[in-house]
Amino acid sequence: MDSLQSIKQRFGIIGNNLGLNRALEKSLRVSNTDISVLVIGESGVGKESIPKIIHQYSHRKHNKYIAVNCGAIPEGTIDSELFGHEKGAFTGATQTRGGYFEVADGGTIFLDEVGELPLQTQVRLLRVLESGEFMKVGSSKVQKTNVRIVAATNVNIMDAIDKGKFREDLYYRLSTVEISLPPLRERKEDIVLLFRKFASDFAQKYHMPPIQLDEHARELLADYRWSGNIRQLRNVAEQISVLEKERKINAARVRSYLPNRESQLPALVNKKGGESDFSSEREILYKVLFDMKSDLHDLKKVTLDLINNGSENKVTEKNQNLIEKIYGKESYPEENSSLDSVPINQEVQDISKVKSNEKYDYAETIEEEEPL
Repeated sequence: MDSLQSIKQRFGIIGNNLGLNRALEKSLRVSNTDISVLVIGESGVGKESIPKIIHQYSHRKHNKYIAVNCGAIPEGTIDSELFGHEKGAFTGATQTRGGYFEVADGGTIFLDEVGELPLQTQVRLLRVLESGEFMKVGSSKVQKTNVRIVAATNVNIMDAIDKGKFREDLYYRLSTVEISLPPLRERKEDIVLLFRKFASDFAQKYHMPPIQLDEHARELLADYRWSGNIRQLRNVAEQISVLEKERKINAARVRSYLPNRESQLPALVNKKGGESDFSSEREILYKVLFDMKSDLHDLKKVTLDLINNGSENKVTEKNQNLIEKIYGKESYPEENSSLDSVPINQEVQDISKVKSNEKYDYAETIEEEEPL
């Protein structure tokens, strides 16, 4: 088996980071098997190199290798792309077509951004992983395929499982072996090496002398948080190579090509919500409504005691706790109480006056049940 250095040269991998070397060693160990592999890492770390290494060092290297970006295929056509379709299966299906799993029989399929797959397609993929069987869209005939699946994702799969966006059983079938690639900010010793390689490539491509960085510029690159990882570093190297007239670049010139405010997206948040992301707001509204209902019930009880007893002092003494609960201890002093501004016995007298009137010429009495 080839050494790590020869593999890096063959696939254009730059760096000596311990996490990177561990990922490459893991890829070589699983290459001779047929078990499924899940590659995890942030966007732009170079996850697409791992399935190429696995395929080239496996017994399937003479068969097809197909890379599929699951996030770039529309949801309505992804089943047709992966598994094929029969003629007339849907509008526009003018002829029978074989999918990737049929075309790559005996080879390897790399499913990039597998976390973007719709749930219906996840069920079909799980069947392929378990039994090697699939059916074309619009067909009832079961077909067999012998495909090695390597998947990759930059999303938090466990978070997607909690939200019901990814099947847990599919995750465990895909991640028989899990390979993690470190982000560029954890590979500080490799950043300058990568920049030098990109600068050399662009100098050859655009027929110009390569960019050279001074010591402060190299320190700035090493300390910068690369949210876009290797892809962002490559873009910065290309911009500097093309736009700068001087080939000797200092830290001030490099800083002008770096965003002032580093984006922290996509952020991986371990949040186990309910059925929606607004569960906490809904719980707050429920609590407010229940508190209002409780206060209204207490007010009804105090009012009923006033009507039945008609004694202000007796009612106040009996329901002191309720009154303090409704109005608060500080907002219910006896001298400033809103109950003192209008005497309770006066309210009772007013109510008794209303009851004493036997009938009215301008209204009729309607008995109505109290609503819930």
